[in-house]
Amino acid sequence: MRALFYQGNKTFAINDTRLQPLKEGEVRLKVAYCGVCGTDIHVYHGHMDQRVKPPQIIGHEASAVIEETGEGVSGWKPGDKVAVRPLQTGTEDPSDNGCAHIGRNMKFIGVDTPGAMQQYWTVPAYTLHRLPDTLSLQTAALIEPLAVACHDVRLGEVRPGEQVVVIGGGPIGLLIAMVAREKGATVTISEINEARLELAASMGFRTVNPLRNDLVGEVESITSGAMADVVFEVSGAQAGISMMTQLPRARGRVVMVAIHAQPREVDVFRFFFRELKLIGARVYEPEDFDEAIAFTVSGKLPLDRLITEVLPLEKAQEAFEAIDANPAGMKFLLEI
Repeated sequence: MRALFYQGNKTFAINDTRLQPLKEGEVRLKVAYCGVCGTDIHVYHGHMDQRVKPPQIIGHEASAVIEETGEGVSGWKPGDKVAVRPLQTGTEDPSDNGCAHIGRNMKFIGVDTPGAMQQYWTVPAYTLHRLPDTLSLQTAALIEPLAVACHDVRLGEVRPGEQVVVIGGGPIGLLIAMVAREKGATVTISEINEARLELAASMGFRTVNPLRNDLVGEVESITSGAMADVVFEVSGAQAGISMMTQLPRARGRVVMVAIHAQPREVDVFRFFFRELKLIGARVYEPEDFDEAIAFTVSGKLPLDRLITEVLPLEKAQEAFEAIDANPAGMKFLLEI
């Protein structure tokens, strides 16, 4: 079978590899599409070489069809459409507090173990979520990042009538904005990329370019001085970190979503002075996938508008280079 291997130094190679026998509890999937995630870009830049050992198959935003089931797998059959929650739970550590999705011994499939950028992908059956036969597999490739957004909004405890600010209008930021709006919040997106601002505005979101406008003043004006109930930091930049503490109301919530590859300076005095709450949001839990699938099936969210381009697996190198050179793009999919 064909598989895409990350070689290190921003390079990929397609090689043939043999199918391995299924172990008990595993399923073999025929991958349809795999999205290129921000985490994959961190891998591309070498920021995760301590976890990703080249040559390695990466990718985790996948839609697929079951090809074969291993011994002990029940409730699934070849031909079933699925999304994958790519978390391989390990032995529970006393510090995990029952949170298997962020357990100390959890392995992220596609980073710590082989991922979805291959024709046939073997995963534990417990990672599967069933998709309706009528759902497009291309659209279904957005379920994993949408589950991230559902998790972030859930942990942020967004409620109807609240004012939400999303710092960073990339794919995850826009998905968070969509989910928060469905929860009844009023959403403002802060973004410096004009193409992304235009896309967000065309979807009905209030947008602010903080390079051209005073973001604090804009939020103050929008909320009649009340400021934001919840702020999501999705930019991954120091400027976003510096701004996130300036926008909430007293006892407001700040949800840290972006991956920061290095330590950042944080104004902890603002947390003390305004009694703010800082919430980390890393991945997702099963209920977040269930909600993401329900949103996708309902058609309430304009998910297809996030797809910038669909490329064959053979053009994966081109896709990564395009993302790196053109941050105006949103979601690139690889057709496997």
